[in-house]
Amino acid sequence: MAKYLLLKHYRGAPASVNDVPMEKWTPEEISAHVQYMRDFAARLEESGEFVDSQGLAPEGTFVRYDGEGRPPVTDGPFAETKDLIAGWMVIDVDGYERAIELAGELSAAPGAGGEPIQEWLEVRPFLAATSTTTECHHR
Repeated sequence: MAKYLLLKHYRGAPASVNDVPMEKWTPEEISAHVQYMRDFAARLEESGEFVDSQGLAPEGTFVRYDGEGRPPVTDGPFAETKDLIAGWMVIDVDGYERAIELAGELSAAPGAGGEPIQEWLEVRPFLAATSTTTECHHR
């Protein structure tokens, strides 16, 4: 089994096919989208492939160490940055091909007009805890 992070972007990724911002969706369209996501996660729970998922607020703060005895330095919040993560899902699957298959299904979540969003999802493998090298799959 291999763990993958599926990242859902507010922006920063290529535009979705059904590229209507969520703030312009009807309450029914939002409900249908959320239900699709819940059903998808429930299906993966049953197959043992679901690990965790969360939606994220658009605001975030950058934090960095500023030296011994000093408080951390913060900058932000930034809601206008180039790339914002909307949420993520961690899956534990047999391999890369299955991760891609599931990301494709998740990309079909309905959006405006009930049509699939066909949004781009980023698929990132976890580094293996017992290995110092990773296999990269480029397509």
